[in-house]
Amino acid sequence: MNEIFNEVSQSLSDVFDPETIGSLLADGIISLFLIIIIYTVFYLLWKGIYWILQPVFRKSKMDETTTVFANSIIKYAILIFGLITALDTVGIKTSAVLASLGIVGLTIGFAARDSLSNLISGLIIFLDRPFVIGDLVEVDGNYGKVDRITLRSTRIVTVDGKMLAVPNLDVVNKTVTSYTNFPHLRLSIGVTIDVNEDLGRARTVLLSLVKDNPAYMKHPEPTVVVQELNDYNVLLELRVWIDDERDHIARRFKLREEVFNAFNHTGIRMPYETIQLAPFNVEVSNEKTGS
Repeated sequence: MNEIFNEVSQSLSDVFDPETIGSLLADGIISLFLIIIIYTVFYLLWKGIYWILQPVFRKSKMDETTTVFANSIIKYAILIFGLITALDTVGIKTSAVLASLGIVGLTIGFAARDSLSNLISGLIIFLDRPFVIGDLVEVDGNYGKVDRITLRSTRIVTVDGKMLAVPNLDVVNKTVTSYTNFPHLRLSIGVTIDVNEDLGRARTVLLSLVKDNPAYMKHPEPTVVVQELNDYNVLLELRVWIDDERDHIARRFKLREEVFNAFNHTGIRMPYETIQLAPFNVEVSNEKTGS
């Protein structure tokens, strides 16, 4: 028993020996310093490669979306390789580290499944290319210009100057409306008139707003269709084409205002909710009840 106690005491003495602690601490500081230096070298290497590649990308007329993804992939590949090199240099077996990460990665991966889904969705966007940087799009009701596509999110600048970071998973799973993929864009303005109004007269008034207006295309021709009909009103839709998608929002607002003013000027009635109040007689009794 005494021999075991003596061995344990000797082992503890060796571990907590000041010289041993100092040696381990010095080795740790040196290793950390080497890792930082090597990683910094690879980071500077990436910066140099980035500086060299940009003129090449521009001369090759590569679109901005492809350039951003290529830069991201090259950057992370160089930095990860630099980290592995740094660990190998200080004697840390990266194979053992990777094996350990593989076991722990199951737990981490489950916790970070949304981030991984966004990463995969970013690659899908890059390969499928439903839009590119600079396109005008609408995602889940958010309208704006695509400013940047990263591996995690798509950045959209809205018409009121806000920057939206939409997760790539949402972009892939939800409907995306692009206003740039085709040269022309159709505006559809809905307006409701009273059911007793002259439909032909209302159509003439609507078409007069756009037929001779240079802001709208002559071909395809503007049209007015009946979208909905019920006992109280008729829903009409004015359909007109423009050749510049950047004018989409401003033209829509302007045309709505012009329709409203034209109907008021020509006396075309638009339905509105009315509330009728009728008198209600209430008899008040002065009789008193007693016990």
